Amino acid sequence: MNQLHHKTVAVAEPDSRRGAHRIARHIALLAVRSLYQELALYPKPGLVSFRDNGAHLDMNAATFVRSLFSLRGYFVAIAAAGMRDAGFAELQQLGLAAESHMLRATRGINTHRGAIFTHGILAAAAGCAAARNIAPSDENLRAIVTANWSRDLRAIAVARAAIPSHGQLMAARHGVTGARGEALQGFPTVFEIALPGLRSALARGAVTRHALLHTFFVLLAETLDTNVLFRGGVEGLRFIRTQAGDFLERGSVFEPGWQAHAESLHRQCSIQNLSPGGCADLLAAAWFVHQLQTDQS
Repeated sequence: MNQLHHKTVAVAEPDSRRGAHRIARHIALLAVRSLYQELALYPKPGLVSFRDNGAHLDMNAATFVRSLFSLRGYFVAIAAAGMRDAGFAELQQLGLAAESHMLRATRGINTHRGAIFTHGILAAAAGCAAARNIAPSDENLRAIVTANWSRDLRAIAVARAAIPSHGQLMAARHGVTGARGEALQGFPTVFEIALPGLRSALARGAVTRHALLHTFFVLLAETLDTNVLFRGGVEGLRFIRTQAGDFLERGSVFEPGWQAHAESLHRQCSIQNLSPGGCADLLAAAWFVHQLQTDQS
């Protein structure tokens, strides 16, 4: 991974507990904003929004909002932990506590488990970058993740292989890496697929909503989403990737009629019980990083 590139950024090096807490709170605010932005986005094939519940019978937008409220303190704590160069064991304990808070808030429904992991590590990396007074560039954030926590992530992945999760079962069966594999590699889908797609759309003049939807379809077309594999198998994954690729080939959000096309795919995925939650987490993570890099407040 590239070496860290030092650069003075808008967030100054903390010189007091108050300053450090302010920075951690700001990182947390951006993390929560990115997850809210993903929830509000429509149409996202098969996923919950303020318009409808997509393929889900057990959750709605209000469930996600309760979950987000429960996670605010977590993102502050894990960003602060990153500022102290905390080891992965501390990050893991914060994540487990956050998951418990989330499940209480949602009455046992898993709304943000993936985001607790992905956003948590990225928030810790952002805190580490701020403490070192270096820019939260793609290279720096990825280097922090791999340098600070990849060894522990690898050890945990080996230890948990004996009791695989849904994502791990799909990984073993279909050769996909899942969330932990993403983290081990410095989140390549976020930095090499989602962020380039987002930046390209913004550079072409797309407003935020359209740029995010374009990025989401890029992720659908190029990502092996373990949630889709679990719900729909290989055929379900092939369907959603093919349809997303067709949407992009037809011009994505830059061509007339794109919304009707996207809504049609949303209805089809909802009927087929396909919910690309992994892509949703990756989209929100990309928007989080984009905010870290462009926010001037």
